[in-house]
Amino acid sequence: MSFARGSVGRRTMLRGATGLGALLLVSACGTERGAPVRLAAGESGGFFWEFAGLLAAAADRSGAPPIRPRRSGGSAENLDALAEGSADLAMSLSDTAIERANPQLTALGCVYENYFQVAVRADSGIATIADLRGRVVSVGAPGSGAAGLSERVLVAAGLDADRDIRPVRQTMRDAGSALATGAVDAVMWAGGLPTPAFTDLRVPIALLDLGGVVAALRREHGPAYEPVRIPADIYGRHPAVTTVGVANLLLARRDVPDATAAAVVDLLLDDSAHLVPSQAIGSQFLDAQSLILTGPIPLHPGAAREYRRRHG
Repeated sequence: MSFARGSVGRRTMLRGATGLGALLLVSACGTERGAPVRLAAGESGGFFWEFAGLLAAAADRSGAPPIRPRRSGGSAENLDALAEGSADLAMSLSDTAIERANPQLTALGCVYENYFQVAVRADSGIATIADLRGRVVSVGAPGSGAAGLSERVLVAAGLDADRDIRPVRQTMRDAGSALATGAVDAVMWAGGLPTPAFTDLRVPIALLDLGGVVAALRREHGPAYEPVRIPADIYGRHPAVTTVGVANLLLARRDVPDATAAAVVDLLLDDSAHLVPSQAIGSQFLDAQSLILTGPIPLHPGAAREYRRRHG
């Protein structure tokens, strides 16, 4: 099932939300609201972490079971947490979830799109992804879905991720600092627009156009990937580029109670206006039609029943 949504140019431009610190003031015990729900999120300052904070605040306002976001390296680490039972819910890129699907893995909704981005210093002389040959490239944080997608993008461009570049694994904030100082030549990551770690580097940066690799990614790995447009001047002065879009899924263990899954679905449907991260200037998927497009990852039974009850 395709996750295609059309070009960014036709999408609603969204505005920012308040800081995450105030949003994580969730209830400590919740005897009336139900047991706390552990949500494996992502890096501080990243899209997953910001959305998780907004969702936790919505739960607190509504009286739904309290949601407790937990920091992580990203999609792969979050899926590990679900598998071992140390998290109840998790954020993940759809391609990582599809690759690691198991009978315990279900979805509560397809919430937003992530943009795979490759940034270089504007004065680097690097104009295409092929120019990364021989360069030091930050390919994503350990435990992130971006690390796996970086390798796929490089292969689709005809590069070997181990032999043709010098890969390093860093958090987004460390990678942004390394790019600014010249310690790395390029940074690859998946995030929203703009990703905060790259908005104030104090050096001009450019984004590489990846439109030429999307078809190869889809042929090799299926329709989880789509071409999406990044508008000009998201990070200072740079032209618009086409890149790789991949949906974000909100996942749940199958043994999460049906009532809890239904309560989270209600938050996604009823409080969507307050669940828009500041990094979401492209498109937001928080409507009934898009939320259920979780591809081969089945909806949690409680979530499926709630979507049917609410929208037929």
